[in-house]
Amino acid sequence: MAQPIRFRRAPGRWDADRVRSTIERPLDENLGATAGSPWFGSPPGYDARRFDMDDGSFALFCWTDDDGDPPPGVGGGPVGYWIGNTETPSELWRTDKYGFDAVPYPVSRWTQRELLAALHDDEPWLAAYPHVSWYFLPVFCSKDGAETTRAFFRDHAAGFPDATREEATGFVERALRPGTLDPYRETMAGKLGTSVSSDIVRMSAAIAEFTAAWILADSGYRVTPEIEVTTGHSLDFRATDPDTGSASLVEVTRPQPVSARSASDPVTAIRDTAETKTSGQLEAHGGGVTLLVDCSSFPTSEWARIRESRPAVRHKPVIVLRARPDGHVEGYRKGSVPIDLSPAIEWLS
Repeated sequence: MAQPIRFRRAPGRWDADRVRSTIERPLDENLGATAGSPWFGSPPGYDARRFDMDDGSFALFCWTDDDGDPPPGVGGGPVGYWIGNTETPSELWRTDKYGFDAVPYPVSRWTQRELLAALHDDEPWLAAYPHVSWYFLPVFCSKDGAETTRAFFRDHAAGFPDATREEATGFVERALRPGTLDPYRETMAGKLGTSVSSDIVRMSAAIAEFTAAWILADSGYRVTPEIEVTTGHSLDFRATDPDTGSASLVEVTRPQPVSARSASDPVTAIRDTAETKTSGQLEAHGGGVTLLVDCSSFPTSEWARIRESRPAVRHKPVIVLRARPDGHVEGYRKGSVPIDLSPAIEWLS
């Protein structure tokens, strides 16, 4: 699977002639490229060009004689920064890649303004959801995943059944708005994937992690994602009580509805999904992890069967829940759950 869109840093002295001969000309010969001024003013102290290709892809390049705020561990001096969802000119093949937070702030800010404008030009409806647009920008504008990740929100309601794209995207917007996961944007946004093949199951599982982070934060916990443990695995979250400092590990799984899997009924679906986690990384960890089974992909009729019987799964402690785009979450617990999510979840009696 390809990676979210990132910068290439090209040390050395650049000028308009070098940009024209080593970037514009190869792009034009291979793809048909139109070079011009960027849509927004260049970062202070930089010159910049925008390249629009005949196939709809585009790229940005800016350069300066003095990189005053280089990435950590890298010297300053003259440099160019490239970013795009198109082929990379050979002149830049051996350059190092960096995320949005690693390059100088003026370069990152200018680039994200350009990318957001291009995104909203293609998908005007996303402009109503600024945090979703910004947070998932690295995949919305990636080379291979732009169409699949945009379509996940546009055509598949972010994996929520019986919901409009506006309702589902609004839910994710509200979940992201507090900024709990902002410091982890590159890692978390990348979980949506950057593949040309649409994988609704995987992308829905990624949304389950955002839902879990919102529930944990709404319940008063400090949330840290991607916790490496001694078994060599990574667990989804550490939830820390800010008052006591006590921390609990949390793993999230999102079973698919019966119509999308071989399970004959929703109870079997959640048990099979939980067993996959239990017999894998949770078994290797040896206990002490709270499992959240997110049934938000289940239509109301299938959730009703789980709601009525509240079945045990092959792990304790566990919380089985279902979130709806209006923010209502209901669920039940099994075992001695060390975290209190009562502020965010309506418990089934």
